[in-house]
Amino acid sequence: MAGGVMMNTAGGKPYPGKLTLYVVFTCVVASTGGLIFGYDIGISGGVTSMDPFLLKFFPEVYWKKQEASTSNQYCRYDNQLLQAFTSSLYLAALVASFFASTVTRVLGRRWSMFAGGFAFLVGAALNGAAQNIAMLIVGRTLLGVGIGFANQSVPLYMSEMAPARLRGMLGTGFNLMITTGILTAELINYGTNKIKGGHGWRFSLGLAAVPATVITLGSLFLPDTPNSLMERGHPEASRRMLRRIRGTDDIGDEYADLVAAREVSKLVQHPWRNIVLRKYRAQLTMAVLIPFFQQLSGINVINFYAPVLFETLGFKGDTSLVSSVMTGGVLVLGSLVTMLIVDRLGRRKLFLQGGAQMLVSQVVVGTLIAARFGMSGVGEMPKGYAAAVVLFICLYVAGFVWSWGALGWLVPSEIFPLEIRSAAQSINVSVNMLFTFVIAQAFLTMLCHMKFGLFYFFAGWGVVMTAFVALFLPETKNVPIEEMVLVWKGHWFWSRFVRDDDIHVQKP
Repeated sequence: MAGGVMMNTAGGKPYPGKLTLYVVFTCVVASTGGLIFGYDIGISGGVTSMDPFLLKFFPEVYWKKQEASTSNQYCRYDNQLLQAFTSSLYLAALVASFFASTVTRVLGRRWSMFAGGFAFLVGAALNGAAQNIAMLIVGRTLLGVGIGFANQSVPLYMSEMAPARLRGMLGTGFNLMITTGILTAELINYGTNKIKGGHGWRFSLGLAAVPATVITLGSLFLPDTPNSLMERGHPEASRRMLRRIRGTDDIGDEYADLVAAREVSKLVQHPWRNIVLRKYRAQLTMAVLIPFFQQLSGINVINFYAPVLFETLGFKGDTSLVSSVMTGGVLVLGSLVTMLIVDRLGRRKLFLQGGAQMLVSQVVVGTLIAARFGMSGVGEMPKGYAAAVVLFICLYVAGFVWSWGALGWLVPSEIFPLEIRSAAQSINVSVNMLFTFVIAQAFLTMLCHMKFGLFYFFAGWGVVMTAFVALFLPETKNVPIEEMVLVWKGHWFWSRFVRDDDIHVQKP
């Protein structure tokens, strides 16, 4: 095992190699795991605003929706069963992520992707053919199992395959696929809403089988990562794969760090027990708080319920769906921007700028809604106000996607040492799914009771999460994934938890 050596934490040692077409191919295929997550996020909000879907499964909500505009607009969609349709998936994903940890560690990342894609495929079929609430919820549960497995394995796979200097660009490809899935779903909702006969929602839900098929079949053609091969006791296979993905025979330093990481990993018999050790305090904190803050940003209010929210604010019929398509377009464009700049500007700058932009936008949206609907919820939204609301929601979405959206998945996937990586990523996913469930289940009720103050509530969390990044999250760009311990050792706060003999990297 290599001795402890302090190094420059700004970027770690530069490993030789180049970005090969093979790495690009594997990362593109793996990132399609984000499509299933994004498609579901986008589709659920659309179908819950379709009258035929509501009349069949949630008639109480349908008749409330038909009431005159003199009723309380804040409460027209408040229904626990309707919220359970959206949120049940994320409870299943939470549980599934813990099982996915074992599969990812013992069998490799790609088999976890395969399991996720297959479960999602079966769930999509059930939802598209649903005849009652029970079928819907069972289908949603299987979709959740698929998302739990995919979200646990895909970010890890991409971070391990990517060269350190381009890990941000390739890693945020997962978020690009999530946002592409959201936009695709919203476009499909817009089209299927026009299908006569009231069956458009079946196409919306059933077409989730398409991205599920892509990741299920695609995972069969993916290789294991060098890190996973090393972790599972295949050093020569790891060396060969590392040589192939880096496009050079000069892999000595990177391979030596993998061997060192494996030696440490062999001493860890119980990752779930070890992750609470003092030396992993920084990683455990990030595994919990980054996904927690990501959900408390309020983004899934937009992602899940955009059409419902826009209808609540006075947008009618197709107009609400068109507005949600606009926000989906902003998500995709923002993801592309992130991929281009994340390895240049770094993670911290994007977190801080995006957080400030989200904060201002939420305050403005809350104020505009308060001016028109007040506390009573009775009122109308003139075109000028409506345009301003859409504008600032789009600015909010843009701020999110290049900060907590993309980086909320990228940063956790790159900071965990090999010996606890699968367990830590499961914690990251499970916390994300837990609070996604809470927001999905509670939002419409919170909107009914907190009214426009709900946007101030999320803005307040924006202040907290931006301050957290400013104080406690170090820069991780360009740092090799197996040398990330040096980042924590060089941090003003986390260095107190990392001893010199906790560092096991080769000299540069």
